[in-house]
Amino acid sequence: MKVAFHVDQLWFSAPGGIGTYVSELLKALPASDEMVELTPFYSKWRRRYPSEAPYTTDGLYPGVELPWSIRTLYPAWDWLGRPRLPAALSGHDIVHATNHAAVPPVRRGQRLVVTVHDLAFDRFPDLFPRRWLSLYRRGLRAAIERADAIIVPSASVRDDLIDRADVEAERVHVTPLAPARRWVQVEVADADREELADLGITPPYILAVGTIEPRKNLVRLVRAYRLLAAQGLPQSLVLIGDEGWGADELRAELAKSGPGRVVRAGGLSANTLATAYSDADVMAYASLYEGFGLPVLEAMSAGAPVITSNTSSLPEVAGDAALLVDPEDVGGIADALSRVLTDPALAEDLRRRGRERAAMFSWAATAGATLDVYRHVTGAS
Repeated sequence: MKVAFHVDQLWFSAPGGIGTYVSELLKALPASDEMVELTPFYSKWRRRYPSEAPYTTDGLYPGVELPWSIRTLYPAWDWLGRPRLPAALSGHDIVHATNHAAVPPVRRGQRLVVTVHDLAFDRFPDLFPRRWLSLYRRGLRAAIERADAIIVPSASVRDDLIDRADVEAERVHVTPLAPARRWVQVEVADADREELADLGITPPYILAVGTIEPRKNLVRLVRAYRLLAAQGLPQSLVLIGDEGWGADELRAELAKSGPGRVVRAGGLSANTLATAYSDADVMAYASLYEGFGLPVLEAMSAGAPVITSNTSSLPEVAGDAALLVDPEDVGGIADALSRVLTDPALAEDLRRRGRERAAMFSWAATAGATLDVYRHVTGAS
């Protein structure tokens, strides 16, 4: 089975969870079935091939570069259904659009699989730039109109598609994600702690990880933290993540005088970020909406107690291994933080349950579920 696999997300300045999805599946799919042949394809970028891209034993993963940039390519694909993919991809059985913002046309006899990671743009349209909002909406419509199968990371997104986008249930397939392999049994090194210390990140601290954008709800988290800091909380608040869009509100909040200490850092190396997780007193992920929420499992894998939201996919991912909060309730977030920080037995129980929960997810299972979708659309099953 030959699969053309879209990998543009690896070039984005903030690849996020979709970048992890693309990178990990590129490794896991061939490992799950040697009869599957993947060909990555990507738009024309000025930057070099990204370091996050997987490598084969012989070097760089072979791929097909398209002669267009995303600025012209994505809208043309979504609204017009052209240009066609190059002839080098014409013999592939499946085209997998790994982000519904870009839905390429397929040739006769090919099957189209589209991954829809979330419907945040539909639930919270005011939190997205107008250009991307328009693209996401049209891309979803293109996926609904053209895809032979739609892959989603959680039952929550499946239900959103069925209820809000009127998609037939039989076309939607849930393939849960997993912690990136780098989070599993990572050894903490002194050099990683030294790198964190150079950034001002030293224990004790509360950690938040994710792309800096309004949906991540960091303004309310900062306010909840300052409520506790005013009571003498010794921990600092550490915000780690690449900057996406709409960070002005967070900047304004951080510019206000207030108790405590807030540290911001951009993207870190895999080992250093894993160390940041493992040294955290608690990881807080109070996002307003997630299609999956990979930082929850990453933190659990690294042994951090987790507080997360009681909305969207997050209870589905966290199970009984995290404290759940209303992400719009600043006082509730503060209370949950206080519980974990003042109750060592609770913190240790969350660490234990978190590790057990994270171990239930694997990229091998994600790849297997994805292969089942491929077989389904091609009639191989």
